[in-house]
Amino acid sequence: MNLADFDYHLPPERIAAEPARPRHAARLLHVRGDGLDDRTILDLPALLAPGDLLVVNDTRVIPAQLTGRRGDARIGITLDRPLADGTWRVLLRNARRARPGETIAIDGAGGIAAEVIDRAPDGSATLRFDCDAETFRAMLDRAASLALPPYIPRPAGISEQDRQDYQTMFAAEEGAVAAPTAGLHFTETVLAALAERGVGLATVTLHVGAGTFLPVREDQLERHKLHAERGLIGPETAALVNATRARGGRIVAVGTTSLRVLETAAADDGTLAPWHGETELFITPGYRFKLVDRLMTNFHLPKSTLLMLVAAFAGLERMRAAYAHAIARGYRFYSYGDASLLERA
Repeated sequence: MNLADFDYHLPPERIAAEPARPRHAARLLHVRGDGLDDRTILDLPALLAPGDLLVVNDTRVIPAQLTGRRGDARIGITLDRPLADGTWRVLLRNARRARPGETIAIDGAGGIAAEVIDRAPDGSATLRFDCDAETFRAMLDRAASLALPPYIPRPAGISEQDRQDYQTMFAAEEGAVAAPTAGLHFTETVLAALAERGVGLATVTLHVGAGTFLPVREDQLERHKLHAERGLIGPETAALVNATRARGGRIVAVGTTSLRVLETAAADDGTLAPWHGETELFITPGYRFKLVDRLMTNFHLPKSTLLMLVAAFAGLERMRAAYAHAIARGYRFYSYGDASLLERA
């Protein structure tokens, strides 16, 4: 398929600059096999069945946006993921002067600097910070800010409200650069209603990396390569998933991140074992889903890998119709926007 197959026009006023308040006041578009229903997040329990299992991502967003200097050049640094040797994979901006072997001084970091180990044409690089892990984490709290997506304008800087808004209520395991945004809609009210309905809850971890901010530049999808992201599925979650499937319950992934880590770890017969590692799974139409039966997700950017994933899950024509409906009905899009509940095609 071609990149142009996943394009659509979104009026700028449909992009949400802040979340619904309360979070469960957001709208929910139910994309069924035979139609579309306008709902709200509070309707989610009624759309699921007793015995279903909701799987959420418990990653916690870290302050990942740093500013550095190399001579007179101001360099933007977005952390991506730590590597086994203690270095960090990052994305750099305005970094023409930052070559392998050179050093970038980090603003506001109390003298901490980073050596450039390598550079790649796509703007990614490997940096070695001259401090231990504990000092590095403390430095992030002092010198780094949230890496909010560019479509959420904050000309006055990131606020304390953003630091609260951009974490899900499940956030526990530090390491994400961006929030798993489908999880932003959940509140204690929603969880209580799900429990009363008899819907189970399980967690996985997928640390969303800086690659989520990169556009797809290849017209032919098979030429595009996703950046690796780190994930974990514990034995308790694996057991819950397998038990749910054995008794006929459905697996409902909250967010594309939860879906990707489940599909990465699942065996061909749909069974799940504990897993940890990195995934580069790129899901496009034609992918055969092994495990996930329903997907709750936000509305994604044109030509994005996430739009390709939902088209693979629910069908490209159904998603085109769903997005056209959502735009016409005034749904709010992207990270702080409304959500959809998709049935698998």
